[in-house]
Amino acid sequence: MCEYCGCQQIATIAELYCEHDAVVAMVGLIRRALAGQRLEEVAAGCRQILVILDPHTVVEEEGLFPEMTDEFPDHIEALRSDHREIEKVLGEAADGFPDDPTWPDRLVAVLHLLREHILKEQDGVFPAALVALDAEQWERIEAVRAQISTAAATPAANERDHS
Repeated sequence: MCEYCGCQQIATIAELYCEHDAVVAMVGLIRRALAGQRLEEVAAGCRQILVILDPHTVVEEEGLFPEMTDEFPDHIEALRSDHREIEKVLGEAADGFPDDPTWPDRLVAVLHLLREHILKEQDGVFPAALVALDAEQWERIEAVRAQISTAAATPAANERDHS
């Protein structure tokens, strides 16, 4: 984890780092559960990662990435593509461990992709954002995070999520 550039002094980046840390911890749990053939733990871990990544991805894709796209279009597009692949494979565990015999290998590959993706963000995008973005851009990104936090705290939203 990068701790030398100061990007974690930005609240949104610090939160994204914390979410990355939680995801990396879950990846370790999933790998151990997969090795131990604890299949429901594997599926539950995939679902937990998606719970963490849902708001995280919104902040990146609706907040941070649009602010970075003009300067780094190819890099941002690759990160967006990673998001889709990660969500697709992890999402296959929504109803339990998939019956598809290719899924465990695809899961291992996507867990590797996820780790590499996190490093690209932490060692590339976040420090670049610290340098490239101005206060007005950070305010727009912070507003996306605030909208997500407000929506998550709204009782009606919580009731819809659990119906």
